[in-house]
Amino acid sequence: MKSLITISAFVALAWGCLTACGGDDEPSSKTNDSANLSVSEMTFTADGGSQTATVTTNHEWSAYASQSWVTVSPTSSVNQNATLTVTAAANTTYETRTATVTLMAGTARATITVNQAAAEKPATTDTIQAPLEGYTLVWNDEFNEGSTPGADWTYEVQGAGWVNNELQAYTKTNDVATVSNGTLKITCKKVNDKIYSARLYAKKTTGWKYGYIEASIKLPTGKGTWPAFWMMPVNFSSWPADGEIDIMEEVGYNPNVVVSTIHCNKYNNTGTSVESASKSVSTAQTQFHKYAVEWTASYMTFYVDGTSILTYRNDGTGKDAWPFDANFYVILNLAWGGDWGGAQGVDESCLPATMEVDYVRVFQKE
Repeated sequence: MKSLITISAFVALAWGCLTACGGDDEPSSKTNDSANLSVSEMTFTADGGSQTATVTTNHEWSAYASQSWVTVSPTSSVNQNATLTVTAAANTTYETRTATVTLMAGTARATITVNQAAAEKPATTDTIQAPLEGYTLVWNDEFNEGSTPGADWTYEVQGAGWVNNELQAYTKTNDVATVSNGTLKITCKKVNDKIYSARLYAKKTTGWKYGYIEASIKLPTGKGTWPAFWMMPVNFSSWPADGEIDIMEEVGYNPNVVVSTIHCNKYNNTGTSVESASKSVSTAQTQFHKYAVEWTASYMTFYVDGTSILTYRNDGTGKDAWPFDANFYVILNLAWGGDWGGAQGVDESCLPATMEVDYVRVFQKE
């Protein structure tokens, strides 16, 4: 009987201990980790790029992306307040895509949804709309095939100083003209202490007489660059008597200012508003813009993104003022330095520099 009383007392003591240990004073096993991101969604164009978010945590953290086309930097840090850079690669598919970036800080999680637009489908002859009523497409290059310019293009091959005191040599080698992902890239580069670039002619032996000639171009950056989209006569004998049509030019020391100009005996770099006009395009070096001329027997009107910036008229006085009644061919080139491009010096640190062309199109009236 005594031993039973002793055992009962022990059980009561143990139960009292358990009850006391499980009361309100029991330490919590839960954590207070936090993970916060300043944005919950990012949207990218098909070209890709980078965006940033601010990380705020009370713990060391790491981050990762659910898809390989998205990368994050840094992938981990002990800094509780930091900047996370999210980079999306170019989307070359014709479908939109989505990924998730996850931030982990201890047991806490935060996410960013990453959306990216689809690549633009290549244009076909059937889908290309004429910019003006009465015109139809007669020739185009969308640069959707091959790795170099096609058979309609001819390369100029000349040494440095050949024209305008330009510093580059024009060549067909050194990958100065390549085609990829739906665009033509004309690249000016330094190779073994020499500067090389490309100057390309479309349908040089035939050209076109009159029409609406348009190209979509993203310009290069850097002091010394001199990109151009222009036209010269097929049957050339002397300049400026036979004429020159400069649809678009820009020089790197005056970035994002595009210029349209005509040259003939009567007007040749005289600086008048009759022969030349300029327009500031703030994203000319970061985005594609449309440069065009409508050329008829009586006038030429130059356009930037569909907006007229210059109209030059045939005054009826003859060839000195209007040599533009012959066939002309299209030229794309990227010069380095020279009388205009190098007027304020050059900066070789910007090389290689690339002029990117989405398409060239020629429309004529039926």
